[in-house]
Amino acid sequence: MRSLPLTLSLCVLPVVAGAQAAQPDAPRAQAPATPPQDPAKPVTPPAVQQSLSLSEAAEGRVITLADAEALARQNQPSLRSAQASTDAAYARVDQSFSSFLPQVSASAGYTLGTSNRAVIQNVPGSDTGVVSNSTRRFSGSLSANQLIYDFGKTSGRYNASKESAGAQEDSQQQVLQDALRNVRSAYFNVLTQKALLGVARETLQSEEARLNQVNASVQVGSRPEIDLLQQRTAKANAQVALIRAQNAYATAKAQLNQTMGVETATDYTVQDVTVAAIAGEDEALDALVKRALEARPDVAARARQIAAQESQVKVTKAGHLPSLSATGNLSDVGENPFNGATLSAQGGIQLSWALFQGGLVNAQTREANANLRDLQAQKDALRQQVRLQVEQARLNVAATREALSAADEAQVNARERLRLAEGRYRAGVGNIIEVSDAQVAFTNASAQQVQATYDLATSRAELARALGTVELETLASR
Repeated sequence: MRSLPLTLSLCVLPVVAGAQAAQPDAPRAQAPATPPQDPAKPVTPPAVQQSLSLSEAAEGRVITLADAEALARQNQPSLRSAQASTDAAYARVDQSFSSFLPQVSASAGYTLGTSNRAVIQNVPGSDTGVVSNSTRRFSGSLSANQLIYDFGKTSGRYNASKESAGAQEDSQQQVLQDALRNVRSAYFNVLTQKALLGVARETLQSEEARLNQVNASVQVGSRPEIDLLQQRTAKANAQVALIRAQNAYATAKAQLNQTMGVETATDYTVQDVTVAAIAGEDEALDALVKRALEARPDVAARARQIAAQESQVKVTKAGHLPSLSATGNLSDVGENPFNGATLSAQGGIQLSWALFQGGLVNAQTREANANLRDLQAQKDALRQQVRLQVEQARLNVAATREALSAADEAQVNARERLRLAEGRYRAGVGNIIEVSDAQVAFTNASAQQVQATYDLATSRAELARALGTVELETLASR
């Protein structure tokens, strides 16, 4: 694999032969026809000066691609949500398994009461008497029920819940792959904007150095004043480009924070990295699609969802069949729980069969079959989507590789053009517009080379995701 040029440099004009040492530049003229009175050194706006001097110092921390992925695994809310869904799915598996075990329940009660009744005395002249009676009553029971056989209804529900939990676990892996893809794309975007910021800084430095040279030439009368105005415009444009590059770089780091799931400052820089070629990225499309279908967790999740629904169809059809279970009961009723004379025990076999439910089971079966057909259609659609994603990613890798080669050549040619334009200007046979155009072409070529470099890294990360590959092999940066 060819090495990827990840750093850029712009040539700075040498001092014009015979020119005076660079002196402070003159203030801007009040009108185009008024020449500057005194030479003055070009002045960089305070915001740009502060960025040039402090932006690198502010980036004290260095985050690698592995660091970014680790932070996403730990903090990304979508991953924590997927994990919670998986835990809930396996809890439902335990719930369905509980139907295989004995169901035991107990109840107890104790009541205390009094009753009063009037008693008429037989002695003449006596008052009516009142007799009070108190009652105490204890009742307790222990019941147990054990399913013996229900023609696969309980086992079908258990199997369906296991398949659903497995599908959710596969979906969690897909969420992880999507999160890692997002982190990698954001990380490469930060590298892109960082390199473009370097291009903008070096362009500004070149424009400032050229302004000093043009100013010296104008002062000695070897160049017209319009060259100075043209170069001042070029420098101002370079300052605007630098400010925009700084904003794009800061925005890219904020987006990287979001994909990592962190809420911290962006006072860090990222380590340069080169993505190695994906194993088999030049293979035939059908071979890559087959590999993706075997490895991608979303495809596996869809297959398990279909298996779960097939079990659910069997469970629904079994609603026509009876259930057989064993029952037992132990009860005690009396004035206190220690009166063993009132203890009784019962046990038996119970068969329950819903003979007619108004067509409910048939309707539920039709619904379950329709849901199964829906999942099968979704599986076919997913296969087609996987094929499209693999083909797009494969084509993007091939296109960005070719684009990078072309961008390298364009940068070399633009650098040579700039060198020749500068030489012609120094020799007096060229003009400042020719130099400015060459500088713009070289800056654009450098930016294009940067973009192509990290577009290739992003395309390979996308291909890895399309193939269901979690790990992304990287090479040490130059």
